[in-house]
Amino acid sequence: MEFLYNCFLFIHDKGIAVVITNKNYSYGIAIIVFTIIIRIILLPLGIKSMKSQLKMTEVQPEVKKLQEKYKKDPAKLNEATMKLYKEKGVNPLGGCLPLLVQMPVLMALYTVFRKDVFIGHSFLWIGDLSKTDLTQVHRYFILAILSGATTYISSTLLAAKGDSAQAKQASTMNIVMGGFLTFMSLSMPASLVLYWVFGNLFQIGQTIVIKKSNKKSLEEA
Repeated sequence: MEFLYNCFLFIHDKGIAVVITNKNYSYGIAIIVFTIIIRIILLPLGIKSMKSQLKMTEVQPEVKKLQEKYKKDPAKLNEATMKLYKEKGVNPLGGCLPLLVQMPVLMALYTVFRKDVFIGHSFLWIGDLSKTDLTQVHRYFILAILSGATTYISSTLLAAKGDSAQAKQASTMNIVMGGFLTFMSLSMPASLVLYWVFGNLFQIGQTIVIKKSNKKSLEEA
């Protein structure tokens, strides 16, 4: 945790603050740059996890057919499903391991962005990066809305599409998650929410690029 905190201070003190001397801008920009660097470092794991999720989404229509066909025979359904996964090169747990590896990093970052170094420093319309000031809720509510909206968009890009029960359930869950993150962001330090928003924006761009790449590969196959 201290290592990541020291890395952030290095980026700010030796990089951003040299160019931008006003600390009411430099800390916010340093958070954005730090977020991008962390995301780039975790990119191989993120891509692996995302590709696994996309593959799982693609085979869901076939899984649903198997569920209808073998709804009275769970053992046969399990056997047929695993066979389908093997044929399609899908690992049901493929998206889990990379995410588990990232969790300690994310927990450490949560600690980093709760440090006192952000006290008293503003950024754009955000009055104080160290907190969410509910006496100025109009300022922080914009950031909270961005947190919920980017979370929703990021999740929706990976969700199953169509009129199936699974797709409807995924859509509902994405709405709930977006609303939950909006609400939670009002009780978190603004620095942490800013990190979350730009992390989501990076993820959205990453998902769009990977989906286009997968689509192109399928068309060429």
